[in-house]
Amino acid sequence: MPSYKAPVDEFKFILKDFLKVLDYTDTPGFESVDGELIDQILENGAKFYEEVWAPLNMVGDEQGCTLENGVVRTPEGFKDAFQQAAAGGWNSLSIPEAFGGAGLPDILSSCIAEMGNSSNQSLAMYGGLSMAALWSLMALGNDFQKSVIVPKLVAGEWTGTMNLTEPHCGTDLKLMKTKAVAQDDGTYRITGTKIFISGGDHDLTDNIIHMVIAKVPDDHGKLNDSLGAVNFFMVPKFLINEDGSIGEANGVSTGSIEKKMGIKGNATCVLNYDNAIAYKVPESQPKAASAGGEKKSSVSGMAGMFLMMNGARMGVGMQGYAQSEVAYQNAALYANDRLQGRSLSGAKNPDGAADPIIVFPDVRRMLMMSRAFTEGARALHMWLSFLGTSASKSTNPEEQMASGEISNLLTPVIKGYLTDMGFHCTNAAMQCFGGHGFIREHGMEQFVRDSRINQIYEGANGVQALDLLGRKVFANGMQGTNAFFNMIDEEISGAVGVDRLDGMAQSLGRGISDLKAATHWVAENALVNREQAGAASYDYMTMFGTVALGLMWLKMMKVATSKLDSSEGDAAFLNSKIAHGNFWAQKMLPDTASLLVKIQAGSDVLMELDASAF
Repeated sequence: MPSYKAPVDEFKFILKDFLKVLDYTDTPGFESVDGELIDQILENGAKFYEEVWAPLNMVGDEQGCTLENGVVRTPEGFKDAFQQAAAGGWNSLSIPEAFGGAGLPDILSSCIAEMGNSSNQSLAMYGGLSMAALWSLMALGNDFQKSVIVPKLVAGEWTGTMNLTEPHCGTDLKLMKTKAVAQDDGTYRITGTKIFISGGDHDLTDNIIHMVIAKVPDDHGKLNDSLGAVNFFMVPKFLINEDGSIGEANGVSTGSIEKKMGIKGNATCVLNYDNAIAYKVPESQPKAASAGGEKKSSVSGMAGMFLMMNGARMGVGMQGYAQSEVAYQNAALYANDRLQGRSLSGAKNPDGAADPIIVFPDVRRMLMMSRAFTEGARALHMWLSFLGTSASKSTNPEEQMASGEISNLLTPVIKGYLTDMGFHCTNAAMQCFGGHGFIREHGMEQFVRDSRINQIYEGANGVQALDLLGRKVFANGMQGTNAFFNMIDEEISGAVGVDRLDGMAQSLGRGISDLKAATHWVAENALVNREQAGAASYDYMTMFGTVALGLMWLKMMKVATSKLDSSEGDAAFLNSKIAHGNFWAQKMLPDTASLLVKIQAGSDVLMELDASAF
């Protein structure tokens, strides 16, 4: 059975040394945060997820979920483990106290969420989408929803879901057929089918709050193929009485559980809505039909959906490196223990029958790639999550505005690149086991299967790449892009020629130069032929992510170098940071040169064949 040990020292380094969160105690939400509190949260959280959740990961994979008489049953131990997490407040650290949470900064919950996903992604997903649902209700819900429903979600008494995809359409939401018909009492009646609904039904809690997008028909009862007809709704599994108690069953049922490659402990459901009572979020009466014949609401239903989805995309990006973390841990243990062959430079274990496979450069390549990615990805995710807080201390309005632009810019990179590389590194970790990695008892093949979904849901990564290059890079006169590029240039200028940093600075300099050249090439060529942007987008996202992690590594290497120079901290830990930063500089950042060549090759080779040739 695989093991998991939460990377507590890594979290402490990022929080205290890299982000310096203890300098923000005069910032709302951080008043009570000190070093002792951080240590207590991380260490107690680690103990819980290592001891309670991790042992259930293989159980969930082997047993899966079952549908009995219309009700989903989760694997053995899941319900108790979920309720323990809720009782411990692990799912509500960053929820405001007014709603029943601990009111601590989001950046602390990010660490706990990673522990949950590394230890048991299937189980973590039930609570993860509940967070997305409750944040949307906190932002857009009416008084009843905020005062009654949100606290139930915070306490883990109820869970939430996100309902977007339908059998005939995925990302193209204009093609949706799920219909919401307005009623005289201000509610709606929803009819339709949603698929791929994570945690769509289960036995962990008493009620489930489904957040659903559906189309409101025009005055002729027609569903128009327009996003303007889309609205955002709350649909409880069981209706909720005025006092908050659970009423009768609503018109939503589980048609089936998807039989899937991984995350088998999470019930991915087909949900059928049959005249189900729904509540529009935000609450408003439908307006008269527009000139185009479709209903328009006072607040866009797509706005509510994107509020929830952007949070989910950040969460999925974290899942990408969370799986890479646990896979790396087990591969590193195995590589140090497995005796096979002799070192190419002479025996390193002369008294043994063979050397451990950690002596081989290719095994080290896979391990160092996995660790350099995981630590860089964690830094990027947490840095971006903290960017708004750090910008709030600035007196420069342009810097504060740039933080929002950079967050929008990097969201598709977080979702797309981190899950791509997370899967790649998880797969590499399995490879370290050789044939044993293919055998279930070691648990590595489950990590690979579980990790694979992260590249697909919440918008497949090809869509993330199109979003990055088609919408985000050139938005608002490239304000966010230029701000991010300038940030990289400034970091490089302060590191060139500095001992321990110059190699990374030079390599990152070449990487950002390639990225700027790619951006310029797309800007020139996509105006003439939009297929050029589509053909370039995936390689561009990969290049962007590679450079973004290079920035994180340069920042972390600066911190590690400073601490070493002042004889602070654990020298072995800090030297490992520098070594893995150098790996990224020498083995990963050079990929930007080949990616630039691919981008500049254009779209012709992709588009010249007729569809019938495939």
